[in-house]
Amino acid sequence: MNILYYIGAVIAALGLLIAIHEFGHYWVARRMGVKVLRFSIGFGRPLWQRVAGADRTEYAIGLLPVGGYVKMLDEREGAVAPEELSRAFNRKPLYARTAIVAAGPLFNFLFAIIAYWFIYISGVPGIKPLIGEVAPGSVAELAGVRTGDEIIQVDNQETPTWDAAGMSVVERAMDKEPLTLRLRDETGGERSVTLDTAGLLAQMGKQDLLISLGMRPYSPPLAAIVGDVQEGGVAAQAGLRAGDRILSANGQEIADWLAWVEFVRASPGIPLALQVERDGQLMASSITPAVVSEGSATVGRIGAAPFVPSEFTEKMRAVQRYQPLAAIGAALNQTWKMSVLTLKAIGRMIIGEVSLENLSGPISIVQYAGQSAHSGLTAFLSFLAIFSVSLAVLNLLPIPVLDGGHLLYYGLEFVLGRPLSEQAQLAGQKIGIMILMLLMSIALYNDLMRLF
Repeated sequence: MNILYYIGAVIAALGLLIAIHEFGHYWVARRMGVKVLRFSIGFGRPLWQRVAGADRTEYAIGLLPVGGYVKMLDEREGAVAPEELSRAFNRKPLYARTAIVAAGPLFNFLFAIIAYWFIYISGVPGIKPLIGEVAPGSVAELAGVRTGDEIIQVDNQETPTWDAAGMSVVERAMDKEPLTLRLRDETGGERSVTLDTAGLLAQMGKQDLLISLGMRPYSPPLAAIVGDVQEGGVAAQAGLRAGDRILSANGQEIADWLAWVEFVRASPGIPLALQVERDGQLMASSITPAVVSEGSATVGRIGAAPFVPSEFTEKMRAVQRYQPLAAIGAALNQTWKMSVLTLKAIGRMIIGEVSLENLSGPISIVQYAGQSAHSGLTAFLSFLAIFSVSLAVLNLLPIPVLDGGHLLYYGLEFVLGRPLSEQAQLAGQKIGIMILMLLMSIALYNDLMRLF
């Protein structure tokens, strides 16, 4: 059932984002006077189809939800009646064809802006960027970061949550520039420290870059008492309930929740014999943590959260929220930053500064979609926004068969004053297909290595 839930989440995510992308092509094509013959979400045998409108456009949902297409009237794909030549895509001026092709990625950007706007007015929950352990001899310790410090800015960018601070560090790491943190200590005093980011790119995708620098988030000392239990998760299946205290696992005493988390993470797929206290009574139980990919590592997870006293919740909880008008600017800025970050990551991969292990394929996408859907609407919308930006940026890459490849052809047509020959376009498409197949193979290989 958990697998079906994850697959359902990714089908919903892909279906929505593909529909938005293809609707961009469709909507602009109609505005430019092009006749649309078919609008399809997915490929293969139609699961549903309908013919509607004055143009008798066919709308369909295909069996394989891995893409979509808008088929337009075009002399290169078949005979066109003389009275409809003016509505053929290939007869339209260069600006119209360019607008139609560019509309798909632009609609994905627009969706990301709207999603981020909704997220920011609703509030992005997180934990305060309080620093707990500082690793001895780490970059952070050498720079003067201390336990109990709170990160309030990264290079003059406000960081209300740990995730916001981490994202700012990723941006600076991509630029390979020194990192300036504005810190507030436990007495309220503020100071700035500068950290060297050399070698940080090599850790991209393996773990939180703040941790790579030697800083771990503050974790209040919590007893090993179960709070929330994820429905359908491993803990629920094993019979664990809210209020259960974990006393030992495989004969090893569990001192607190952090010790329990570390034990579970180190035991993916390994059966654990538990000693549990429930309502004052001792009982034996067993549980086998699920195997989960986390970057390039494999860890265990059971789907349970600790019981957190209200005073700890208030101390650690942070919400990043904007008023509706201010949220528009924040959403535009975040979409821009994610687009630039994606492009930089691709560029760093090409020159070998970022590992190709960061490429994710269909298995990872299913995992991310399911995990974000489990975490609530805000997390799922954030996943959709990031995914939508990625689709837009990737589609705009100048690779033939992608939208960016077509835009490249139109750019050459503008410079040369004539379209490229069909032979040149066909050769480019073959190269583009080879590039995409290579990237897909690497991504699938990464997925399988993370899984097994």
